[in-house]
Amino acid sequence: MIVAGLSGLVDSFARFALQGLGTPAPVAPTQNLVVTGLYRYVRNPIYVALVAVILGQAVLFGDQRLLGYGVLVWLAFHAFVVGYEEPALVRMFGTEYEDFRANVPRWIPRLTAWRAARRRNHS
Repeated sequence: MIVAGLSGLVDSFARFALQGLGTPAPVAPTQNLVVTGLYRYVRNPIYVALVAVILGQAVLFGDQRLLGYGVLVWLAFHAFVVGYEEPALVRMFGTEYEDFRANVPRWIPRLTAWRAARRRNHS
């Protein structure tokens, strides 16, 4: 879980920088909605990856406190995503984000990759 979480974290951060032209931080958000890589399976791969690392450490060390910490971190992520992040993304990306949100689960990954419909340029 630790290795999978770390690799997912690195990949997701790289996509934010290279494709989204921004960061995961609200102070420097992406300019483009990122819907590639792990984002085709789950809307919040960075948060899922971080919780996977914590839970992997809980298993590795046999530490129930880490398990509890992982649950608390996930609850904080959930509150942030629902209360701030998703409404902000709707404002920033509108129907593009609504389509993504309708097709990609928030926390439990899809079994198959979602592919965003290609936009047509009607110029």
